[in-house]
Amino acid sequence: MSSAMAPSYAAAVEEITSIYKSLPPRPSIEQVAAANSVLQTVETEQHLQLEEISKQPPPQGVPPELFSVLQEVKKAMVSFRSHEQRKEAAELVELNRILQVFDELIQKASSLVSGRPFLERGGKDEDDAEGEIVEEKSVDSTDDDDVKSIYPITAPSSKIVALAAAAFPRDGGSEKLNLMDVAAAIENSSKTGATVLDLRGKLMDKVEWLPFTLGKLSTLSELNISENRIMALPNSIASLKTLMKLDVHGNQLINLPSLFGELHSLTDLDLSGNLLKSLPESFRNLKLLINLDLSLNRFSKLPTIVGDLCSLQRLNVETNDLEELPYTIGSCLSLVELRLDFNMLKALPEGIGKLERLEILTLHFNHVKRLPSTMGSLSHLKELDASFNELEMIPETLCDAVSLEKLNVGKNFADLRALPESIGNLKMLEDLDICDNQIRVLPDSFRLLSRLRNFRADQTPLQVPPMKITESGAQAVVEYMANFVAERDGRLVLRHKKRGMLAYICPLLLCFATGKA
Repeated sequence: MSSAMAPSYAAAVEEITSIYKSLPPRPSIEQVAAANSVLQTVETEQHLQLEEISKQPPPQGVPPELFSVLQEVKKAMVSFRSHEQRKEAAELVELNRILQVFDELIQKASSLVSGRPFLERGGKDEDDAEGEIVEEKSVDSTDDDDVKSIYPITAPSSKIVALAAAAFPRDGGSEKLNLMDVAAAIENSSKTGATVLDLRGKLMDKVEWLPFTLGKLSTLSELNISENRIMALPNSIASLKTLMKLDVHGNQLINLPSLFGELHSLTDLDLSGNLLKSLPESFRNLKLLINLDLSLNRFSKLPTIVGDLCSLQRLNVETNDLEELPYTIGSCLSLVELRLDFNMLKALPEGIGKLERLEILTLHFNHVKRLPSTMGSLSHLKELDASFNELEMIPETLCDAVSLEKLNVGKNFADLRALPESIGNLKMLEDLDICDNQIRVLPDSFRLLSRLRNFRADQTPLQVPPMKITESGAQAVVEYMANFVAERDGRLVLRHKKRGMLAYICPLLLCFATGKA
C-alpha cells in the first residue's frame, strides 16, 4: 500500500487508531489466568458452603419454619459474599473478552491497509489463531507508518511484578491483597519457580480462601499464610510435594483438606490459633513432620493417629479443651518437647514413660491429680511444669528422672502436702517451685540438692525449714536441711547411747540392791 493515501482513507485509519489507543490497558496473561482461577475457586467454595448449610440440623427449640428462614438468610449471605469476591475477576475476564473483539477488528483493519487477506478466528483452534495473530503483527516490521500506527506500543505489564513484591516484602509493607492479587501472585510464583511464598497478614479481611491454583506451586518449600482470615485451604494444596514448612497460624480454619497428609515432605507445621477440632485420617502420613503446633484451637481430644508421626520432636497443644491424651502418644519416640498447658486434662497416660528422649514436659493449668509412675523412665527430662493442677502427691519414681533441672509443682494449693522423700536423687536440679501448696516439712534428702539455685515457697506454710530461711535463698535452705538432719541424727545417736548405758547399768543396780537386801 502506498504511503500516499486519500485524506478520507487516512482519516479513517487515524480514527481507528485513536479509538484503540483510548482503550484501558490490556490484562496480562497472568492476570487473566488469575481471574479465571478466582472465579472457579469462588464457585467451588460457594457450592461447598451452601451444601454445608443445607446439612445443618435445626437447633433445639427452633420452629421448622423459622429454621428454614434462617437457612435461606445464611445462603443469601453466602451468595452475596461470593458475588463480592468474584466481581473484580469477572470484570477483568469480561474486559479481556471485549479487547479480543477489538483485536480482531484491528487485525481486519490492518489487513485492509496492508493489502493482505484477513483470516477470521472462527473455525480455528486456539493455536492456529495465535499463529495468525503473530503473522499479522509481523507487518509492524514494514516501513508503512500508517500500518504501525494501528498497533499502539504497550509497555510490559508491571502488575505482576508489583504483586510479587507484595508477596515477598522486603520492607514490611502494609499493602493488603485481594483475591485477584493473590491469584496473580500465585501465577507469577508458579512461572518463576519460587521456593518461598510469604503472605503473612497481607490478605484483605474479605479473602477467606485461597485459589485452587495454589497447587501449581510445584517448587515451593515454604508457605506462610498466617495472620489472615482464611477459613479453608484448597484441596489442591496436597499437590505441593516439595513443601517443607507451612505456617497457617492465626486464621479461621475449621478443618483441613482430606488429602492434607499427601504433603509428604512437610517437616514444620503451625496450625495454632484456628478453630480446628479434628485432623483428617491422612494426617498420619506426615512421617517427616518434626514440629507440630496445634495450640489455641478447639480440640477436646487428639486422634490416635498422632502416634504415627514417628519423626515428631515438638508437639504443642496448649490452650485447647483436651480432657485426655491418646495412649498412642507413647509411640512418638522421637518426642523431645511436649506442651499441654491450659487444657482440661485429669491424668496423663502411663505410656508417657516410653518417651525416653523427652526433655521438656509442661502441663500448667490442668486438673491432673497424679503423675504417672512411669515418669521415672524419662531419663532425659530436664524441665517439668505441673503447676496450677490438683496434684495430691508426686510419685517417688519421678526422682529416677535424674536429668531434671527445673521442677515446678507450685500452686496445687490444698492438694499437695509433701515432696517425694527421695527428691535428693535429682542431683541436677537447679530450679524448684513449691509455692501455694500445703507442704510443711521438706524431705531429709533435700540437703543433697547441691546445684539448686532457685527455690520458691511463697504462701506455703513451711515449718522445716522456717520461712525466714527460705527467704535467704536456695543454698541457705539446702545448708539448713543438712544441719537440721545432722543435729537431729546426732541427738538420736546420743539418745541411743544413753538408752544403751541405762540398759547396762540398771540390771547392775538391781542386782546390787537385791544382794544387799
